[in-house]
Amino acid sequence: MSVHDDLTSVQRALDDLSRSVGKLEQQLGSGLEMRRVRTDADHLRESVALLREASEGPATAKRASLVTIPDTPYDNTLWTDSDDEGLGARDRHAP
Repeated sequence: MSVHDDLTSVQRALDDLSRSVGKLEQQLGSGLEMRRVRTDADHLRESVALLREASEGPATAKRASLVTIPDTPYDNTLWTDSDDEGLGARDRHAP
């Protein structure tokens, strides 16, 4: 089964859930618990919509944003004004 098919299946299940929540809301009223269930179902719908958008987007765009880090050592002059981590400053003693 493809990702598109899985997302469609989840969307159908969410549609069924939404209908069932609506029926429960008619029977039980819209108390705090019911509002929480309705809100959770709505959040699931939004999350699935975001998943669908992410799955349809081009995968090459994500790879283009990678930054290559060279294996060559850093220039030591970059660190002349910094303290040695965990050891404190060169001209001071630890408490």
